[in-house]
Amino acid sequence: MGIPLRRRRWLHLRHRAERLSRRQCRADRAGAKVLSVADGEGRNSVFLAGNGADVHAVEVSPTAIARARELAARRGVHVAFEQADLLRWAWPEGAYDAVVAIFVQFVTPEERPAFFGRLVRALRPGGLLLLAGYRPEQVANRTGGPSDPAHCYTEALLRESFAGLEIERLDSYDAVLDEGPGHSGPSALIDLVARVRPAA
Repeated sequence: MGIPLRRRRWLHLRHRAERLSRRQCRADRAGAKVLSVADGEGRNSVFLAGNGADVHAVEVSPTAIARARELAARRGVHVAFEQADLLRWAWPEGAYDAVVAIFVQFVTPEERPAFFGRLVRALRPGGLLLLAGYRPEQVANRTGGPSDPAHCYTEALLRESFAGLEIERLDSYDAVLDEGPGHSGPSALIDLVARVRPAA
């Protein structure tokens, strides 16, 4: 807790090329096939594509996808955008080198086990999952994120949910975010990087 924000930038993909590509998950290495779920307006997917990844971005909002396409065009990168409801989407299995799920806490506690399972099954052997979200303490901050603490993550929850993976990093910490109106200020965060064990 209380670790300086500059040491936590791997949470925001657009700020952490070196840690992603060289030190932690290598999700943006040239040619890596990456799935970005609930991609929003494309900041994560465009960042990854700009660093050489082959990115498939899925988002339910057509307005957000339109803005993401504009961002990709401005940056001169290609992203395969797809409009879909992730809770009803026909998820590929064993298809990606990395899956990126940043602030996907629209998923209810009842839906979460199946959703987490789909994240994992989408990965190839040796593939990496990057998951970032809010802890229950975030509700009191009123600076964005779920209003119901049941939608938030704890280390115990993530360890149990991803017990079949090799957890490379699991951090709870506080930081000040500036993600636009409604998502700025002191925030209670949690990050997970976990790897699917290679096939025997």
